[in-house]
Amino acid sequence: MLWENFDKNEISILIMLILAFIVLGLLPKRFPRNITLLSLLWGLSSGMLFDFTIGGGLMDVYKVNDLQRYELFDLLYYLLFTPFSYFFIYFYDTLGINKKTFIWYVVGWSIVGLIVNWLLTWLDIIQFQNGYVLPYSFSVFLIIQTITGVYFELIKSRQLS
Repeated sequence: MLWENFDKNEISILIMLILAFIVLGLLPKRFPRNITLLSLLWGLSSGMLFDFTIGGGLMDVYKVNDLQRYELFDLLYYLLFTPFSYFFIYFYDTLGINKKTFIWYVVGWSIVGLIVNWLLTWLDIIQFQNGYVLPYSFSVFLIIQTITGVYFELIKSRQLS
């Protein structure tokens, strides 16, 4: 399904993808290519895992885009997770996040995640269902951001040794 329901959902996803990847491309290079690719892949896989688990799989608490079934723009929506994962890791490293600042960094990014999630619902890219409400996403973001920070620390320790 591509052109049947081409509307603000698809246009918004395209605009967000273009903007996110422009910002990603404009940031000064900070990591070797393998770490950059791992962070992008982590964003895609962790986002899809949570979406397939709670979004459309086991719990089915929200749907993405116009249809209950998957379409091309669902894949493009999942690609939005890739630059945000990179931004999390990029600024984690740039700001020198440590054990004392880690929780605040994760909470801050979880709030950013809630804002983006609100924007996605406002644009009708995500529609909550089965009693799910936006504040529930905060715990999901806390979990995924914490795992992402630990993942980056693991990558960093292996890269340096």
